[in-house]
Amino acid sequence: MTQQLQFPIAAEGTVSPAAGEAAKQDGIARAMANTPPDWATACRAAIELMARRGIPFQAADLIAEGLVDEPDHPARWGAAFNGAARAGVIEEAGFVRSKRATVHGSICKQWTGTASFRRQAA
Repeated sequence: MTQQLQFPIAAEGTVSPAAGEAAKQDGIARAMANTPPDWATACRAAIELMARRGIPFQAADLIAEGLVDEPDHPARWGAAFNGAARAGVIEEAGFVRSKRATVHGSICKQWTGTASFRRQAA
């Protein structure tokens, strides 16, 4: 088994965590601003329904249950899940292989409803 070499600090000029976070937030904001409102509403309702169940889920589960269709662009998923997480609806529940055929089993976040959201929704 090989292990990845990791340095305790970033080498000067190679990585800027602040710039990376800023780029991420900019991308999320652009994806949210360009998401069709009807898809955003349907996706948020689907995420909240799955969150109330209290079991881990991913984007593919929303599609498999017929709660929402694939978005016009895959970046919409990240914006939708990020928004729900920031609102306290869901929280990360590890990483798993995606069930979505379009991404060929790549690694994706798994989510679950937060305890406070589940209590509030009960």
